Amino acid sequence: MAITRIDPRSPSWFGFFLGLWLLSSAAGATELLNAIVAVVNEDVIVRTELEQGVKIVQAQLQDQGKPVPPRRQLEHQVLEQLIRKRLQLQQAKKLGIEISEAELTKALSNIAARNGLTLEQLQQVLENSGMRYEDFREDTHTQMLIARLQAQAVIQNIQVTEPEIDRFLRREGDKLIEREAVRLGHILIAVSETASEATIEKARKKAQRLVKKLRSGADFAEIARRESDGQRAAEGGDLGWFEMAAVPSLVEELVYELDKGEISDPLRSPSGFHIIKLIDLKTKAPAVVTQTHARHILIRTNELVSDSDAKARLNRLRLRLLGGGDFATLARANSDDTGSALKGGDLGWLSPGDTVPEFEKVMDALAVQEISKPFKTSFGWHIVQVLARRRQDTAEALLRLKAKEVLRERKAKRAIEAWLQQLRDEAYVEIRLPEGEKR
Repeated sequence: MAITRIDPRSPSWFGFFLGLWLLSSAAGATELLNAIVAVVNEDVIVRTELEQGVKIVQAQLQDQGKPVPPRRQLEHQVLEQLIRKRLQLQQAKKLGIEISEAELTKALSNIAARNGLTLEQLQQVLENSGMRYEDFREDTHTQMLIARLQAQAVIQNIQVTEPEIDRFLRREGDKLIEREAVRLGHILIAVSETASEATIEKARKKAQRLVKKLRSGADFAEIARRESDGQRAAEGGDLGWFEMAAVPSLVEELVYELDKGEISDPLRSPSGFHIIKLIDLKTKAPAVVTQTHARHILIRTNELVSDSDAKARLNRLRLRLLGGGDFATLARANSDDTGSALKGGDLGWLSPGDTVPEFEKVMDALAVQEISKPFKTSFGWHIVQVLARRRQDTAEALLRLKAKEVLRERKAKRAIEAWLQQLRDEAYVEIRLPEGEKR
């Protein structure tokens, strides 16, 4: 299927800080900050951008309790990310991909709403934090532009087959069942925030030895009572049950990945190293899903086809359809979605989340056999017709739908990485970081 969900949930703070420019009154400092560190085709990246990127990554790693790479290694890693970002922006410009002011304002309003704020309040919060709203707005625009580029250039071509779903369910099906609550075991190897590197490393090795013992069959409760510095050590490290929304932030992602009885790797926090066991879990009963059988015609915009051109063309096609024209014939002759065009525009049975939100919203509002007016998504302009709807309430069907979504996301990640590497290989990139530079 050619339409795939793109769901960026928040702006990239990393990208935001990379866009900031440092100011300096000294002429010598200004020259250093504006020194070119890389040439990317006909564009350049300057020292200012690199310095800001390094600072943000250092802060992120320290907050997560992860080791910070040596300065030179970190500079090269951050610079590579900047190069990839610049290449994508160049590609978006080449393909004529744009984000309208209305789309950007809507996205910013949604970000504010997710944080319980109005757009004006979001602006005030940013400014109170020392962040310029204009820079935040520009970074959000950049993230949306890159997401749209990746959707059109890569993600729309991703397919997931039924045999792939079968194999995934055999290996990882248990992880797809929605979790309602989890019971956690906890072992803490305490380390002071001011401890020496040697003391920290000693605690890390102790935690790793305990994990190895536990995975070899040692009793978790016994180890916790004997070795843990946690408050529940006397109870065998049993933290009890947590609703998913109330899981401690340190493990909120981990509890979705662990299987029942599985032991985590040591987790670093300011208080020390934590070992988590998923003792038990409660799952939710599957919900009933409404599926829609739909077909569409897509017109993509580019340097030669504007938004108004695409919309006008679809309006003419819609009039022909309302006058009795054959949808499949017109889709094969006019749709830019080559995958579905060969099938007369048929997208098959779609479940919630299978398409981008803009498409799903319009499709869900249609009656059976109704044809929509032209509307825009990240892929271009569409008209869609609903052919039928059905209720799907079996656990097996829901698991397959979830498996398909997970596989699509994994494939998308790999495909985007390969595509970025191709952009990098085909570009002219000259790195000007002095090899002997010590910073």
